[in-house]
Amino acid sequence: MMNGSNAGFRSLIIGCGLALAVACSPIVRNYGYVPTDSELAAVTVGVDTRDTITANFGPATTTGTIGDSAFYYVQSRFETLGPGAPVEKDRQVVAISFSNAGTVSNIERFTLQDGNVVTLSRRVTEDSVANNTFLRQLLGSVGRFNAEDLISE
Repeated sequence: MMNGSNAGFRSLIIGCGLALAVACSPIVRNYGYVPTDSELAAVTVGVDTRDTITANFGPATTTGTIGDSAFYYVQSRFETLGPGAPVEKDRQVVAISFSNAGTVSNIERFTLQDGNVVTLSRRVTEDSVANNTFLRQLLGSVGRFNAEDLISE
């Protein structure tokens, strides 16, 4: 009888160990699409246009801020370990720039290591009623009137 409970305890320990090992393995998620180097080698600078790029690689993830001056293809890989937040492990960005004539003028590839942290500044206009609630403003005006203003001639 002792041998049977020993086997059950061993199975429980092995099961818990397997569950722990599975829980600690990362969950990997891939997002987006980036053309490979061999696919980009088929692009001819000065000849290919926005239409041929879209036909070959599909629509871009995003475009340039001014018109369609560039197409950007973005691919990211995130890993989640246990209950932690997802962490971006890899990012590829392919930027295809176009000339004013609409033909490809440049092709660039960027990675996560090429990225820079950009600090955004915010300009906020200060108001004169900071730290005053509506009630404080309303009650603060009580008693600040002139009797002459009430009596008009």
